[in-house]
Amino acid sequence: MRKQNAFIGYLLIGIGAFYLFRQLQLPIFTNFYSWPTLLIIIGISFLLHSYGAKEYGNLFPGAILLGLGLHFHSVNHYSFWINHWGMYPLIIGIAFLLSYSKTRSGLIPGLILLFISLFAIFVTDKPEWFGWINEIVLLATNFWPIILIIGGGYFLLKKK
Repeated sequence: MRKQNAFIGYLLIGIGAFYLFRQLQLPIFTNFYSWPTLLIIIGISFLLHSYGAKEYGNLFPGAILLGLGLHFHSVNHYSFWINHWGMYPLIIGIAFLLSYSKTRSGLIPGLILLFISLFAIFVTDKPEWFGWINEIVLLATNFWPIILIIGGGYFLLKKK
């Protein structure tokens, strides 16, 4: 029972520390008084719970939330950070690989996403057939709320 409540405990400690530091206006944490920090806290809570309770099913969502939080935070605060759509498959690929390290599933999707993201980010002379991916990503960035609504509806209506 103790390990089941660990996630809530980690989450409450993290969010409590976030708001306490925000109230105290500690100068060392001023860059972290933003919503990406909440994603980081939730992701770390998932990861701590996964490793502490040895329930590795939460490694994947924890890694994605931590990765997205770090990405959104870094884009706003560090000039060297890459702001490219290829970062999203990179984050998901790393989450698959982290999950694979404990569950032994997700290696192939993780490697494929890692390859696609590194190719998209770092290869300057891309073949012409790769252009369709940029068009899909541009379309998705314009209509991402609709994509989220459709995805949520799918999971609500999906039969087990």
